[in-house]
Amino acid sequence: MQHEAVKAEIEGDVNAEIAAHAEGATPAEARREAQIAGEFRSKAVNEVVETEREVERSRTLARVSQVVDFIFYVIYALLGLRLLLELLAARRSAGFVQFIASVTDPFYAPFRGIVPSPTAEGGYRLTMPLIIAIIVYLLLHLGIKALLRMIAHRRTEI
Repeated sequence: MQHEAVKAEIEGDVNAEIAAHAEGATPAEARREAQIAGEFRSKAVNEVVETEREVERSRTLARVSQVVDFIFYVIYALLGLRLLLELLAARRSAGFVQFIASVTDPFYAPFRGIVPSPTAEGGYRLTMPLIIAIIVYLLLHLGIKALLRMIAHRRTEI
C-alpha cells in the first residue's frame, strides 16, 4: 500500500510538471510529452493486468490448498480413529471396525510391518506403524503446503 501511495504521489507530480510544461511547450515538446504520458499509461495498465493475473493465480492456489488440507484432515481422522480402535481393543468382527479398517488400508498398507506393535493383556495394542503413518502423512502435508506457498508468493523486485 505504501508503494502504491508513493507511486501515485510521484505520478501526480510528474503529471503536474508535464501539464505546466505543456502550456508553454513547442509542438515538438508537446508530442514528446504526449509520448511520455502514453508510456506511463501503458506501464500502469500492464502493471494492473499483471497484478490481476497474480491475484487470480493466488486464489486458485488457495483453493487447491484448502482441498489438500481437507483431504489430509480426513486421512488424519481416519487413521487416528483406527489407532484409537486398536488401543481400545475393538472387536475386529464389528462392522464399524471393519469399515474403518477397509477405508484406511490403502493409507496404512505401506507402513504395515515396519516396526512391531506392542500388545498388552486383553488385546490392547499400540499400533506403531499407524503412528508412523500419521507422522509421514503430516510431513507430506507440510511439504505440499510449503510447495504451494512457494508457488503462490510472487517475487518482488526492488
